Amino acid sequence: MEHSGDGVELAGLVAAVSLAADLASGVTLEHGLRTCLLATRLAGRAGLDETARRDVYYTSLLRSIGCTSDAHEQSLLFGNEIAARTELNLAAHLPPRQLLGVLARHAGSGKPPLRRAQALGRVLAAGRDMPRAVATAHCQAAERLGRRLGFNSAVPEALNSLFERWDGQGHPRGLRGGDIPPAARFTQVAYDALLLHEHLGGTSQVAAAAGTLYDPWVAGLLDPDDAAETAGLPAPWDETLAAEPGGPTLIAGDRLDEACRAAADFADLKSPWLLGHSRAVAELAEAAAWRLGLAAAEVDTVRRAALLHDLGRVTVPAGVWDRPGPLRGGDWELVRLHAYQTERALARSPGLAALGAVAGAHHERLDGSGYHRGAQSGQLAVPARLLAAADVYQAMIEDRPHRSALPPAQAAGEIQDQVRSGRLDGDCAAAVLAAAGLAAAGPAAARRRAPGDLSPREVEVLCLLARGQSNRQIAARLGITPKTAGHHVQHIYTKIGVSGRATAALFALENGLLSGNDG
Repeated sequence: MEHSGDGVELAGLVAAVSLAADLASGVTLEHGLRTCLLATRLAGRAGLDETARRDVYYTSLLRSIGCTSDAHEQSLLFGNEIAARTELNLAAHLPPRQLLGVLARHAGSGKPPLRRAQALGRVLAAGRDMPRAVATAHCQAAERLGRRLGFNSAVPEALNSLFERWDGQGHPRGLRGGDIPPAARFTQVAYDALLLHEHLGGTSQVAAAAGTLYDPWVAGLLDPDDAAETAGLPAPWDETLAAEPGGPTLIAGDRLDEACRAAADFADLKSPWLLGHSRAVAELAEAAAWRLGLAAAEVDTVRRAALLHDLGRVTVPAGVWDRPGPLRGGDWELVRLHAYQTERALARSPGLAALGAVAGAHHERLDGSGYHRGAQSGQLAVPARLLAAADVYQAMIEDRPHRSALPPAQAAGEIQDQVRSGRLDGDCAAAVLAAAGLAAAGPAAARRRAPGDLSPREVEVLCLLARGQSNRQIAARLGITPKTAGHHVQHIYTKIGVSGRATAALFALENGLLSGNDG
């Protein structure tokens, strides 16, 4: 049971993120919780001490936190990257012919036949490089986010090793045998055993792959009924939180804020168009809350709810957020549900439920025309009204695939129109606009900071790279050659110590280089 008086259970926040990551990864809801329970049970069976079991516990609970790192790239290949992942999660256990069928079935899904054929060509051309690229993106993002959540080196190191193989044929570093951190080895067996049980009806493949995919010792700890028993648990949330080795870890104050920021960046990585949105909304909403004279505790609620408000975005295929044209009917329903997914993920935790109620209402409107509940003014408290106004203003001044960012003055006029029409609260909107009027210009301020010894030009390139621009697109935007853009990208990677777009984007977010209108 969680405690809410002196803080929030870290496991509760991580578990809420895990629920969202399940739906983003194409696995069954609560797969992450069940993986955590099974991996921790195996670690206990192995006789690991409390510290090592705690590393297993959090590594397995965070298993899919890197899943948003390459959602944009995967959606370009597969259309609906979540549907593709549902089958590709078991790629290591599929015969080559069956795997080719999966790739053909999902390449360019939703596109006309010619476009689908072209997409399949790109998938096949990626060939052997795709597993390494996927593993690198997922592992590096997971490691970085793990450190941001306050874990010591053992958990982030294990998160950076989840796609390694016992025989050394894995990625991203080709670790072999005992060089793979123990927490990663227990997580691999538990995660895959549950997938195999669900999709293939048994876990014999784990034993068959012992010594190639899996640590033989860990694989040997798995009993034939473990996966079925774990999968059959009716309500794994309470059991998962109760299973934390050493008891609950409470976080509050600055550590809770930083954990919420890490969750915000996990959500915003879903699409290059969304990078920095949650942070910017939180900053704006917090400043507006102070202007309205809210108590300090309410300001904390507004800030943290704003950081977490788009957690449910990750459950929607990236191609929906990246689409340059109007949404289709089914896609619009998915979009409407993302606020619900945010609220439901947070509602399970007593310490986060109040934040979830505010965060889940960020698309509600006073006249009942919003979503997901269609709530009206009497059902919306001031924190929810503030978050709604901050979110809609911030979204207006950001580029989106279907439109350019509105100038702040025009966005302010749109906000005032919504107040007059009865959709937004007038006092909250005024406080948000006042807060926005005092904000410093993001891109200029960011360029002056130059973290990582980046030059002003490299900061420009990094911001465009983080937004998903190719070398050719960066070159066209900045008036340089694609080759020069590529050199800049490689220099940036070297300077900031990363090797992919997702971790470069995280670096930009963590150092304040991205604002809503830098694109």
